[in-house]
Amino acid sequence: MIRRPPRSTPLYSSAASDVYKRQKINPSKYLGNELQYLQKVLNSDSWSSTSGSWCKLLEKEFANMIGTKYAVAMNSGTATLHAALEAIGVRPGDEIISPALTVFMDTSATIHANAIPVYADIDPSTFNISVEEIRKKITPKTKAIITVGIYGLSPDMAPIMKLAEENNIYVIEDNAQCLLNTYCGKQAGTIGHIASYSFENTKHLSCGEGGMIVTDNKYLAEMCRKVGGHGFANLRAEEGRIKLNSEVFQNPEYKRHSDLGWNYRMSEFNAAVALAQLEYADRLHQLRIDSASIFLEVIEEADFLIPQKTPDECTNSFYTLGVRYKGEESIGVSWKEFRKAYIEAGGDGIYGAWSVPYLEPMMKERRYVDRYPEIYSSIYYNEGDCPVAEEVQKQLMQFKTNYRDLKLAKEKAEILRKVIRKFNKK
Repeated sequence: MIRRPPRSTPLYSSAASDVYKRQKINPSKYLGNELQYLQKVLNSDSWSSTSGSWCKLLEKEFANMIGTKYAVAMNSGTATLHAALEAIGVRPGDEIISPALTVFMDTSATIHANAIPVYADIDPSTFNISVEEIRKKITPKTKAIITVGIYGLSPDMAPIMKLAEENNIYVIEDNAQCLLNTYCGKQAGTIGHIASYSFENTKHLSCGEGGMIVTDNKYLAEMCRKVGGHGFANLRAEEGRIKLNSEVFQNPEYKRHSDLGWNYRMSEFNAAVALAQLEYADRLHQLRIDSASIFLEVIEEADFLIPQKTPDECTNSFYTLGVRYKGEESIGVSWKEFRKAYIEAGGDGIYGAWSVPYLEPMMKERRYVDRYPEIYSSIYYNEGDCPVAEEVQKQLMQFKTNYRDLKLAKEKAEILRKVIRKFNKK
């Protein structure tokens, strides 16, 4: 029996939503104060986070929601990963362990920091990084572990943190797909030394592009600000604005830059939209859980669809519903055939998982070597390095959960039920 998350009642009943329901179109996710806040930014004196207030307010409210002391807004969830690596003091040739099943950005951020990506295999049931595989990959060069909450589920963080403490290495939580999920009663984002979130278009909270770093460490927060803000000397853990005191800032004797930094700042426009989303984050989060629950009930009919396991100590925020497809051997139907049948019947489509990072062309063709030959010329990655991740990746089906209309989710799930029954009869 599959353990399903509890359901809640539908959340929206406005006239606009009713129109969307009749048209069988997923309602817009921008159902709050987004337009009102954007208008306020347009009418303000500053559109930049260097002197505006929307980014600061977003940071405050996000930190309150997650339960950390500091939050630093940035222009993407990739920028946050790079900034976190720079903040912890990664040096050329340091090794960064990350899971073999994740988006490529954990790898690209590592290479941007001139560090060496090291891949640890995954647990075949949770799809998350394996603690035992991490243990095998730790060396004296290991600087950090990037843990990734795949599909909204945190990895087994307690033993990972123990490993990190024993080896004096940092843990960066990549929570791009996680929001408001918990591990052993603790909020994701409060367990590692620093955590990264994404506000890209598909995420629980979205402003098109954007990201957030959270931490309880004042030094790391300040360094993240400086990395993302051109290294301005007056940036602090609590404050991202640099033009608060014109008597100081406009003085020709003022020395501005104390550290090397990039421009990863979030705009006031993105912050305004993200803040409006944050005001109903609980509802957006619950809608994904409810949508996943609807599909999980249907999937119980198919022994060839094996959902991601959510351990008892965890909650899952279901960025998407990840399922291993084993229909090739069970019912004689390929992954592509099953997906095609679902789409032709009116389903929303089924997404495949990203390739394991080290088999992407950039890594397989060793294009990373040109960036820093002294470091990378002796580094090779090969098919078979992480066999579990490679096997699972080919089987994974990702079912959509970002419905704002649960009736539409039920309709799509019923289409899936019909497809399952069709193949079960053969």
